[in-house]
Amino acid sequence: MKLCVGFQGESGSYSEASASSRFPGPHYSFVPFKSFRELFDGIENSVIDLAVVPIENSTEGSVNETYDLLVEKPLFVIGEIYQEIHHCLIINKHSSPENISVVYSHPQALAQCRRYLQSKSLDSIPMYDTAGSVKFIKESMKLNAAAIASKRAAQIYDMKILDENIEDNSNNYTRFFIISKTHKNEANHDKISIIFSIPHTPGSLYSVLKEFASRKINLTKIESRPTKNVPWEYYFFVDLEGNMNERRISESISSIQNLVKFFKLLGTYKKAEIN
Repeated sequence: MKLCVGFQGESGSYSEASASSRFPGPHYSFVPFKSFRELFDGIENSVIDLAVVPIENSTEGSVNETYDLLVEKPLFVIGEIYQEIHHCLIINKHSSPENISVVYSHPQALAQCRRYLQSKSLDSIPMYDTAGSVKFIKESMKLNAAAIASKRAAQIYDMKILDENIEDNSNNYTRFFIISKTHKNEANHDKISIIFSIPHTPGSLYSVLKEFASRKINLTKIESRPTKNVPWEYYFFVDLEGNMNERRISESISSIQNLVKFFKLLGTYKKAEIN
């Protein structure tokens, strides 16, 4: 049987490209979902086996909705993918370039092309997906509009590429998580993701970080998000290097659980390389 991998967006999205690069071949099928919540619900309800979701971009930062759903849902991170992102300005085949005045795309893509759009005096309208914006301007026959998406999206929807590599920073990568309903620590796993919240008291974050520092554990990322339950209290999302079977790792995790109000092991996985 084929493993079913879900992603947010339409065919031709960067999420689909990331999923198909990690899971090539005939043993996988791919299912698009309109929203992140529907995608996470699909995993939770066993509609799909795995999901590939963006977690952060190298120039525009974190995808906050993904972080919030990772707190809420009883799901696990089992892998990561780094996908190089190159954006195209895409129009209908019968559009005249000089008549283009507005651009549709996902908010992250619009932000990654901010300087380009300003230089062309183009207004931007956010959409749920990059490839979905191409599909939208095609189906609605908008001749004064363009979309920002991948070259593959232009090919899928038989559209015209007006300009390529329009991202403001050419060194543009998005990091994706692979999400599953189940998790198992493997011997070759060398990266761990956790979530915790702390009391709103002086030194509480320092006490947690000291547990890692004293054991010389390298933290590769720390991100805060409001808990939304108590004003000015935060969840902290931390990525660290190591394996749960290492004594220094297991001891640090055990120690911090006694210091925090909430703790969740998001998952352990093999660290991905940037190609």
